[in-house]
Amino acid sequence: MAQAQQHMSLDDYLAWENQQPGKNEYFRGEVFAMVGARRAHGCVVANLSRHFGNHLAGSPCRVFSEGMKLQVEGDAVFYPDLMVTCDRGDLATEMIFRAPILVVEVLSPTTQAYDRGVKFAVYRRLSSLREYILIDPETRSVEGFRRNDEGHWVLHDMSAGPLLEAASIGCSVPLAQVFDGVDPPAD
Repeated sequence: MAQAQQHMSLDDYLAWENQQPGKNEYFRGEVFAMVGARRAHGCVVANLSRHFGNHLAGSPCRVFSEGMKLQVEGDAVFYPDLMVTCDRGDLATEMIFRAPILVVEVLSPTTQAYDRGVKFAVYRRLSSLREYILIDPETRSVEGFRRNDEGHWVLHDMSAGPLLEAASIGCSVPLAQVFDGVDPPAD
């Protein structure tokens, strides 16, 4: 997460953002330029996008990655690394999603605190959201937060297990496949 660039209304941000060559997130009137991702980040996103997409084939749900906007109420627009939605409105939109059931963020040293703190607090306001998964390619940690029947978020640390379990979509992915390609090939 970079420093805020400027202050603007949500409508002004959306009009401005659609003209920008890069991606910029919006939170409470502030606009934040997104920085480029590292190779490990790209590997994890591509691996999960493939696995989730194959798992969801033929279902009413779809996985979307990195370049898609997620709006939370009137004060936040983020670009999640991955999200899954089954919402008819989301599946008909060209630009702005509003009702994912699953959001995945791949952590980096510069975004980790923001993804765990502010973003998670904002994402929890989405009534559709059932699961939030954080993946750290450097430490090989995978943490899933799932909303239980009482509406409380419960941590499921999958770091020491064999699988990433995305319970909201009924999909399990071996951690070895989540992190496939993260380490450069041995000489």
